[in-house]
Amino acid sequence: MDYIDRVLEKLKEWARKLIEALLGPEAEPEPEPIPIPVDDRRTRRHR
Repeated sequence: MDYIDRVLEKLKEWARKLIEALLGPEAEPEPEPIPIPVDDRRTRRHR
């Protein structure tokens, strides 16, 4: 049984490497943009 498990792990590893070679590495989620506070008070004075 241990031999079969090792063979399956190797097959999974080879399949992952093959997919990465064909499609590129796994897509990482894009980081969420950081909100930048805007000082609204200056623009209101000029109106």
